[in-house]
Amino acid sequence: MGGGIEALYIFDQQKNPILQHTYRSRPSPATVLLPLYLAHAEPRPSLIYLPNTAIPTLLFSLVHSNLLFLCPTSEDTEPLLVLEFLHRVVDIFEEFLGAPLLASKIENGYDIVAQLLGEMCDAGAISNTESNALREVVDVPGWVNKLLGNVGLPGSSLNPSPGSISSLQNPTLQLQNSGPSVPWRRPNVRHTSNEMYVDVIENLSVTLAPSGRPLSAFAYGSIAFNCKLSGVPDLLLTLTAAGGRSTIEQALELPVFHPCVRLARWREKPGELSFIPPDGRFVLAGYEVDLLPFTSGKSSLTTSNLHLPVSVDVKTSLGSEGADFEVRLQLAMNFSGTVTPPLSNTVRGGLGSRLGNSSPAFGGTSNQPVLEDVVVSISIPGNVRNVAEIRASRGDAHYSPGDNTIEWRMPTKDSAINVKGGQALLRGTVVGAKDHEEEQLDGLGVGSSFQEYDEGGYQTATQASRQMSVDEPVSRNVRKVQRNAALMPSSATVSFAIKGWLASGIRIDSLNINTRQSKGLGDTVKPYKGVKYLTVSRNGVEIRC
Repeated sequence: MGGGIEALYIFDQQKNPILQHTYRSRPSPATVLLPLYLAHAEPRPSLIYLPNTAIPTLLFSLVHSNLLFLCPTSEDTEPLLVLEFLHRVVDIFEEFLGAPLLASKIENGYDIVAQLLGEMCDAGAISNTESNALREVVDVPGWVNKLLGNVGLPGSSLNPSPGSISSLQNPTLQLQNSGPSVPWRRPNVRHTSNEMYVDVIENLSVTLAPSGRPLSAFAYGSIAFNCKLSGVPDLLLTLTAAGGRSTIEQALELPVFHPCVRLARWREKPGELSFIPPDGRFVLAGYEVDLLPFTSGKSSLTTSNLHLPVSVDVKTSLGSEGADFEVRLQLAMNFSGTVTPPLSNTVRGGLGSRLGNSSPAFGGTSNQPVLEDVVVSISIPGNVRNVAEIRASRGDAHYSPGDNTIEWRMPTKDSAINVKGGQALLRGTVVGAKDHEEEQLDGLGVGSSFQEYDEGGYQTATQASRQMSVDEPVSRNVRKVQRNAALMPSSATVSFAIKGWLASGIRIDSLNINTRQSKGLGDTVKPYKGVKYLTVSRNGVEIRC
């Protein structure tokens, strides 16, 4: 695939073009591509093939902060490369222009945006997407530079310095000074307080059968790093799993790494990440963990010890007419077996925990995880007219007809819940549209029957009438139960966040500085090291009814 990026179009919330940047060839204009893109029904895919343009076009798209990014190409191109480029454009714009990314910021900062787009992609080929390297080549005007430039004092770009004159006269020196030796790190970095923070965040995706048996269970993790070290440090971060360091390679599936990570070291010794970090915040690595061993045979967890902080049980078609349902929520505060233990400052390379005394505002410790933001969303079919008599033993619950969901928020600050866990119950009654037969019965009176008068068979008709009056309510309730069965909840999802606990059991074993390979960081400097573990479920635990 020898294609490349041909153009980048950005539209605001009203789908008005605010930026059009062409890299190569003659791509279709934004006024032509936008109607073809909007003609597709939502949710629109990230890659759309448009055969009706002058030249058949592959259109890549990204929606971020109500802004639409379109990237067309008329040649075969690696799709992930273009989509990753769009994500990097958003990240770089937010870093240089500020988050959240707004249309006004792009329009007012076009001088910066034009420089960024020119450096990130050259003639359709992606070149430089590292923020630290872009800061060395992109001129970001500040109010001081603008003031000096207006009065013509030194410091303005119109008055070159002797160093810049010498670099222009010496092409070799200009080539050497064109960028840093490490592309992802700025040179001459200085910090008054040297600190390192590591955040391990996992997103759960668990699907349970109506019986409670797990159908699939995955944990998608990312290791976020915030480096505030002077000079050019060389770091070594070691990971370990629940079964020890030897099982880390089997536990982690599909790992992805920042370009700063030395892959040869990881292949030689799985679990060890050797790298020169960028300055500031960045994502060091990402991974996937299969929590069900019987599907892949790799994970050390079993179905019985698949520890989840919440368990949900949904019972439907309750009551005489089958119109009631019940949702039972169990909060478990005992996470034995997968709790990330505290790290020793001496054995583990001086790695402190931000879950303990170093940051009391964070809440909780590694031995006592904190469960927060528990929300249960119950999906209701669209043909339900109303959900009456919603009763929750704890928390607040309300029905949203527009979204066809019941949202049940559970408070977790209750001391009884945090210490012993807790059980909560929610009951509700679905109300559907009345059918024609029920409306007739309501108008004529329930249980009324009409028989033709037959003088010869009067006694037989009377006995039949009595038998029908007994059987008719029973058959009518059976029909109501069958009709209400289609109005029962189809699924329930649970959202929550746990500080100080990871479902996969992965943890950071040590974080050390290689003093021999590091530059600019004195031997006497003892940087602070902090770690944080967080498990998040955004409607990630689903039980089917």
